[in-house]
Amino acid sequence: MSGPRMHDPKEKQAMLARLARVEGQVRALQRMIGRDEECEAIAQQLSASRKALDRAFYEMVACMIRHGAQARGGARVAGAGQVADLLARYA
Repeated sequence: MSGPRMHDPKEKQAMLARLARVEGQVRALQRMIGRDEECEAIAQQLSASRKALDRAFYEMVACMIRHGAQARGGARVAGAGQVADLLARYA
């Protein structure tokens, strides 16, 4: 079964940029740990990284909702159920 895909070049670029920022945050965390920085500072950065990745997840779910509703037309209820299952599983 094939689901919605992120075909819009602007959406793809925005998602890739968001993930690159998350990657940078994770690398910064590794450096912080390597430099033996304070636990609270590391925890703050971990929280920011987690929130950034969560935001990317919610953007992807929004993509599913937008594109899935367009493609399915009358089968929106099934699509909504699929998105709800995804949120329950990963959110």
